Amino acid sequence: MTNDRILWADDEIDLLKPHILFLKAQGYEVTTVSNGRDALDTLDTDNFSLVLLDENMPGISGLETLDLIKQKHPDVPVVMITKSEEENLMDQAIGNRIADYLIKPVNPKQILLSIKKNLHSREIVSSQTSSDYQQEFGRISMLINSAASVEDWMEIYRQLVRWEMTLSETESPMEEMLLMQKRDANSNFCKFVKRNYEDWVTTDNHPLMSHEIFRRKVFPMLDRGEKVCFFLIDNFRLDQWKVLQSLVSEYFNIQEDLYTTILPTSTQYARNAIFAGLMPVEIKKMYPQLWVEEDEDEGLNVHEAELVQTQLDRFRRKEKFSYSKLNDSTGAEKMLRQLNSNKELPLQVIVLNFIDMLSHARTESKMIRELAGNDAAYRSITESWFRHSGSVNIFRRLAELGYKVVLTTDHGTIRVDNPIKVIGDRNTTTNLRYKCGKNLNYNPRQVYEMKQPVKFGLPAPNLSSTFIFALNEDFFSYPNNYNYYVQYYTGTFQHGGISLQEMLVPLVTLTPK
Repeated sequence: MTNDRILWADDEIDLLKPHILFLKAQGYEVTTVSNGRDALDTLDTDNFSLVLLDENMPGISGLETLDLIKQKHPDVPVVMITKSEEENLMDQAIGNRIADYLIKPVNPKQILLSIKKNLHSREIVSSQTSSDYQQEFGRISMLINSAASVEDWMEIYRQLVRWEMTLSETESPMEEMLLMQKRDANSNFCKFVKRNYEDWVTTDNHPLMSHEIFRRKVFPMLDRGEKVCFFLIDNFRLDQWKVLQSLVSEYFNIQEDLYTTILPTSTQYARNAIFAGLMPVEIKKMYPQLWVEEDEDEGLNVHEAELVQTQLDRFRRKEKFSYSKLNDSTGAEKMLRQLNSNKELPLQVIVLNFIDMLSHARTESKMIRELAGNDAAYRSITESWFRHSGSVNIFRRLAELGYKVVLTTDHGTIRVDNPIKVIGDRNTTTNLRYKCGKNLNYNPRQVYEMKQPVKFGLPAPNLSSTFIFALNEDFFSYPNNYNYYVQYYTGTFQHGGISLQEMLVPLVTLTPK
């Protein structure tokens, strides 16, 4: 039964008694009036969930009544009921933010359907969505337990993201169950990576990885004579791409894929590998002047344009290109101007750093933590920024200029909440999701360790250096000042380690419509 109260205004209300009795039998409390003035007076003295409003009544018309209701009670949905099918009348009603529009004669079930759509759609959708996910839960669990390839894990991750977004939109009680399933999936995915990662970086039998993206995705387009924009958004996850997808679909046809990042899932390693087309150990060996160690003062991504050029040179490619890095809306406006002057270049490379800055700001700012308190809020801020920062205008202009866009990232992020103790000397790297050092003390069962980094494509600061990687939602914490450290970083978004969110990231091809 429902406690919703309905106000029905119709000058022929006596003829509608069967409809009213039907609604009362469904649990609705129905109050009736015969004209617009009485409807307004009744709304002023009592609370109603919804108004059923006849358009053709004596005195003030239904449209005039609608306008006055919206001025004084804007949150009360109004369903207009009329004998007229004139388009102008419908336009006026819709312009006044009408909830629904019904043409007489109406039957009781039509009325009930409209009421449910306006008052109970969220609960109905939530209930149906919860039921659908409950049915899918077992199937997804079987996929998690039987996954034997990266492609299997990509499909699992897509399913989990789809359900995460669907359930969060309806505030379903199943969200907690999905969170448990995501953790189970990540636990199994981490075991999968630990078993297979060494083979991926030492043999040809591996999924598409960071250092191969230009060669496999960008160069073939250039070979076909297409203009290409390589657009990298730092810290960009699949769920964040999903909320941006509708904003670019107006201008582009979309082909969505995922690829597998290298470890560590961080700018210094994964992003430089993308631009150089090499594993990090090869970058340092071949171009030592372009490799920046983590303990150096120089920025970790200051040589990206030079790295792109080295890759073009190695493959004997003659294309000219532009490189731009955007950190704010001012940069987006500048980029729009540059696009016009560079519109004939075959290759443009754009790096967008906003989400990375948001991630760091969320760690350091209490206010940003509140605004991006969970994954759903994090997605919402991403969508709002993209819509209002001018970034969407860059995509619109790229489409107008005929550029195909390869939209991707260097890594994703994960919200961490489980501290793992590790001890290292003063030269140990500071990242919370991976550590590199000489004398690391840790529980090997809690991490993925690389005792011979060069074997995994990583440069080692010295012969005894070891890399360790955090799994699932873990993060590394030092024993000294432990409680403060844990409290400060719990609930923040971090990257560098192993998880579905960090390693399986969007690789989207956008073709102008």
